[in-house]
Amino acid sequence: MPNSSSIRPVEFHPTSLDAILVFLNRADPAGLADDMHKLLGGRPDHFNHEAAILDFAALAELPARIDWSGLLSLLRRYRLQPVGVRNLCGEDHLAGARRAGLAVFDHAPGTPEIPASRPPQPEAKAAKDAAEPPACAPRSPTLYVDRFVRSGQQVYAHGGDLVLLAGSSPGSEVIADGNIHCYGPLAGRALAGAHGDAGARIVATCFGPELVAVAGVYRTFERGVPEAIAGRAVIVRLKPSTRNQTIIIEPIQID
Repeated sequence: MPNSSSIRPVEFHPTSLDAILVFLNRADPAGLADDMHKLLGGRPDHFNHEAAILDFAALAELPARIDWSGLLSLLRRYRLQPVGVRNLCGEDHLAGARRAGLAVFDHAPGTPEIPASRPPQPEAKAAKDAAEPPACAPRSPTLYVDRFVRSGQQVYAHGGDLVLLAGSSPGSEVIADGNIHCYGPLAGRALAGAHGDAGARIVATCFGPELVAVAGVYRTFERGVPEAIAGRAVIVRLKPSTRNQTIIIEPIQID
């Protein structure tokens, strides 16, 4: 039996935090709720209680006051557990974050870097774009998944394309900041252009999902996939040059 006097009441060990970075393009809970509903289809169980770090780098201008209670409540509704913030300026904002129980991770070792492909808000860079030609942002390597993505599993290609070599099951979820290519049956939910890339595509050889989305514009199939495209090779994209963007699903010939 161990000597009770040698047992420490508490121990602290450094570790790297495995967390999702949540890039916020706005900080008002009401507007953000609408955006998240469109992007995630309103599913309250989209995530699986992952820790989340809120990144404010994309906001051109912070509001005078952040509704931390409303913001954190919204994220928890989707089963995220906010634990900290990054790139948040101003002592008042930082003090508010700490009062809400959030840590400040800007200078903490082991936290993820901000992806280089993350663009600033259009308003913040409008003057610079007028004087300089746009540069091509680097993208992350393509994520290849050679196993079948089963029900309840989620795969996310951060900053790049996702290639599914085996396919996905009903109840699964595949997400990419770029394009999604599926060379097996595509079922479950497929979300391309997750960070707003309206030029992203979903290409599938056997189409049969519950939901598809491109840059937050989504289409669901509660009554089943239409016979004209069910089980066929298709490409999913946004209709160009429209004020109210809509999803286009077109059969393609692969023989």
